[in-house]
Amino acid sequence: MSESDVFEQPVRRAPRTRVRALYDRALLLDLIAVLEESPGGKRRWSVMRAMRTRRARSGHEITPKFEDEIERLFREFCAAEPQREDDTRPFVRPKDKAGEVWAVDGTRLRAFLQSEHLSM
Repeated sequence: MSESDVFEQPVRRAPRTRVRALYDRALLLDLIAVLEESPGGKRRWSVMRAMRTRRARSGHEITPKFEDEIERLFREFCAAEPQREDDTRPFVRPKDKAGEVWAVDGTRLRAFLQSEHLSM
């Protein structure tokens, strides 16, 4: 194979949706870990700071839309109000806390981790 043949072949990459799903899964697991550290929950800005620190320490790139991506995942996996009995989304907003506090519900988290949600 000549050098020109190498440059003419298309670059094979994973489909964008698969790459996105893997990235979302990694962020979701990091978000769960950050929120598990504080059973009573954390304010949004504390969550973002902890997530940035966690990602930087592990050598991951922090994109310009990093906080938007985290917020999107939190909202997607946040339990609805009023909460339904069969809902396994692990994130909640504690009612007894002032400001925007994010938390994880341990019971729902166990059900969530056992479900197929993390296979994305």
